[in-house]
Amino acid sequence: MIEILLALALQQAPYVKNPKYWPTPVMDEVAPPLPPLKRGAVMVLSKTNGFRDDEQIVAATQAVQDIVRQGGRDVFATENAAIMNPRDLAKFRVVVLNSNSGNIFTDAQRKAFRDWVEKGGGVVLLHGAGGDHTYDWAWYRDALLGVRFIGHTSKPDQFQQGDIDVTEPRHRVMRGIPVKWTRTEEWYAFDKVPTDQGTRILATLDEASYRPAAEQRMGTVHPIVWTRCVAKGRSVFSALGHQAQSYAEPLHRRLIGNAIDWAAGKRC
Repeated sequence: MIEILLALALQQAPYVKNPKYWPTPVMDEVAPPLPPLKRGAVMVLSKTNGFRDDEQIVAATQAVQDIVRQGGRDVFATENAAIMNPRDLAKFRVVVLNSNSGNIFTDAQRKAFRDWVEKGGGVVLLHGAGGDHTYDWAWYRDALLGVRFIGHTSKPDQFQQGDIDVTEPRHRVMRGIPVKWTRTEEWYAFDKVPTDQGTRILATLDEASYRPAAEQRMGTVHPIVWTRCVAKGRSVFSALGHQAQSYAEPLHRRLIGNAIDWAAGKRC
């Protein structure tokens, strides 16, 4: 009888988010101190006020830092969104958004970041930075991404082997990536194919190569990597990289390095 009552109580209890994956949101007001940085530096921002996979974020941050340093650029990694201010942003050529989630910027920080991008900054968005259901900043969704995330493969088939078709193998972001790239991933789906702002779909997902839910089928063009022009700036989004170990994959690291190099350029 006790077991039955306990089971009923658990069923009626309110859903509580695991703090391991849903930490208490914090809005940053004081920017972190910056070390001396050479011209062309790269920022890695991993701030989350929504879902957080710490293992993945730590692995991605370390990988990006290694890739950037190997390329001869300075890099600064932070979890503090107050770095989005005109003075500090002026020291960077590229901002890498590493699986950010939730509302992480104040209005002033949003304005500073948008101004920086539209005046020529380059943004690389990795995995969860385009994987939040609830975007309350329309410019971020509509300009940087051009789509709304609608879901991904879930348990028990969350991670599946699938085929990526590189549609623009000569684009700088895809250099050295095989035209048919088979890998295991948590596969994202979106509400549409982005088309405006000079969007270039660089790689698509072959839906016949894995088992998507019916509502996550996008058809013959299922974008997975693309670039966009944002006024005088540039953005590139890769939906890859949920698992921490993926940041040790040579091809994935090459893609990230290529994306950073492209974002650091002056042309979209």
